[in-house]
Amino acid sequence: MVHDQIRTAWQTRWTIGKFKDPDGVVEKLSRAGKSIAELKALMPDRFIEAPVIQGNLALNEGIAELLLLLTGGTATAYNNTNARIGVGDSSTAESASQTGLQAATNKLWKAMDATYPTIASQTVTFKSTFGTSEANFAWNEFTVVNASDDTGDNLNRKVSAKGTKVSGETWIAQVDITVS
Repeated sequence: MVHDQIRTAWQTRWTIGKFKDPDGVVEKLSRAGKSIAELKALMPDRFIEAPVIQGNLALNEGIAELLLLLTGGTATAYNNTNARIGVGDSSTAESASQTGLQAATNKLWKAMDATYPTIASQTVTFKSTFGTSEANFAWNEFTVVNASDDTGDNLNRKVSAKGTKVSGETWIAQVDITVS
């Protein structure tokens, strides 16, 4: 008897690009599809930092949605039309049974920037820009969802304190998921 065995590695890297942006120029360029690296090179005087967070937890509802997409079932794709990155201020630990952000009030979901998500080889990249007047609270949790809020199926969730966003700053949330 021959058995097929698939071992899959799911590697996730979140990057939070932070920029001073009193006039909204960074926000506009980022939403048009410029990468964090391109923005840093174009406007080094506005760049604050871009901390990287390794890993996250795939949520049960997101895994189920991926399996439906894989098998041609009825499911909503994580594409430019549907996908959002959500950020919130909850520091509640990740659990596979969660269905999204855990914050009570300080949470916001943003649509994908132009041209995102992208796929290169075995990596999908989701990227959303939070402008100067958006998500001005502590950023402690992150997710990708296939709806405008947690009513969709959340693919993943990560908890990591990344500071407090304030007015006059544009922050960019990007997640790279590599499957091998």
